[in-house]
Amino acid sequence: MDRRNFLKATSLLGAGALILPDSWAIFQPTEMKKVRLGFIAVGMRGQTHVEEMLKRKDVEIIAFADPEPRMMAMAQQLLKDKGWPAAAEYGNGDFDYRNLLQREDIDAVFISSPWEWHMIQGTEAMKAGKIVGMEVCGGISLNESWEYVKTWEQTKVPLMTLENVCYRRDVMAVLHMIHKNMFGELIHAQGGYEHDLRGVLFNDGESAYNSGVEFGEKGFSEARWRTNHYVKRNGELYPTHGLGPIATMLNINRGNRMVQLSSYASKAKGLHNYIVEHPKGGATHPNAAIEFKQGDIVTTQIQCANGETMLLTHDTSLQRPYNLGFRVQGTEGIWQDFGWGDFDQGFIYFEKEMKHSHRWENTKAWFERFDHPLWKRYATDAENSGHGGMDFFVDNAFIECIKQNKEFPLDVYDLASWYAITPLSERSIAEGGTPQEIPDFTRGAWKDRKPVFGFDDWI
Repeated sequence: MDRRNFLKATSLLGAGALILPDSWAIFQPTEMKKVRLGFIAVGMRGQTHVEEMLKRKDVEIIAFADPEPRMMAMAQQLLKDKGWPAAAEYGNGDFDYRNLLQREDIDAVFISSPWEWHMIQGTEAMKAGKIVGMEVCGGISLNESWEYVKTWEQTKVPLMTLENVCYRRDVMAVLHMIHKNMFGELIHAQGGYEHDLRGVLFNDGESAYNSGVEFGEKGFSEARWRTNHYVKRNGELYPTHGLGPIATMLNINRGNRMVQLSSYASKAKGLHNYIVEHPKGGATHPNAAIEFKQGDIVTTQIQCANGETMLLTHDTSLQRPYNLGFRVQGTEGIWQDFGWGDFDQGFIYFEKEMKHSHRWENTKAWFERFDHPLWKRYATDAENSGHGGMDFFVDNAFIECIKQNKEFPLDVYDLASWYAITPLSERSIAEGGTPQEIPDFTRGAWKDRKPVFGFDDWI
């Protein structure tokens, strides 16, 4: 039965459907269907998606596109080690991915490229009829967010933003508690990217962290491109890890939306000091003369249509332990996160249930009691997956939604609004903290769209 007739016979275009593009070949029963995949950029992050797909029996890995021979070889080795056939290679320069997109035997693509490539590659993939799994970042310009939305409206080819922290186990336990109204009416939420990245921003490939003071052409992996953003830009460069989870809790784009932000940046000292004090650097190293524009601490206050506020913090250039700084506060309770997402690395308080004690309780017992059904179902499957299992969940949602023709839980409107925070924060900082209006990328549809994230125990 060909796909076009199948659509007619089953009303596949009904509400809540993913709406598969014409590239989705010939329909087969769900248990037989395999999603045929291409990967645009197979650097270190792209390879984690390859590793997740190699654990599955319902996908085929068709092709890789990446101009870096070293990364291409590493990705192919992953396939070889698991006994999978080699992927077709598209490594002839920066734009050879376009030839991958012309293949008729690819249904969907993972895009894990440097930030400045996301929009052009994502929109071209949609125009080529390839379902998109898009890695996260912040937008380069506000126009990029509109381009994603306009392309979706023109092509109806779906895109999922791959924000894995939305699937962090403690975050999902809090979401589960919110769905049970345990926090009452939500008032305020905080999150951020509070993570010492100095060893990532300056990396010569010798080790994961603290490997040098080089970047750009002399750098390895993210240091080849990411650090340049810190040289030239000043804003909330990486909003989605902190914003995505609290956006799902506050039903952003689905009954609520972000309407305005204001951002401030501290002075920039951390990266310079790292270069000067590093054994491979010093005061006379050429990179010690660079004036980094990105403030060490950037804070962004956001107002929501329903009256809530959010606070984002970008803190990646100074010494510090990892912590995304989550806080969720409502009329009945409050949660604060202080670690990597383990159940015992946070504090919680419910005034009435704790008899007005005004004392925090450790989150472990609470989270064990209210563990999200998604984690209860898939915890074993997520063992040994990246980022404490989060990578399994976000990639599983992407593949399962395609197979079952379900609406993506994190869609193009989420990507557009989350990415828009970066250029708007840059503008606000440049204007002394002046408030910036956040566009309604749904064009009013947010008022009627229903929340979907975390309501099914498989996505």
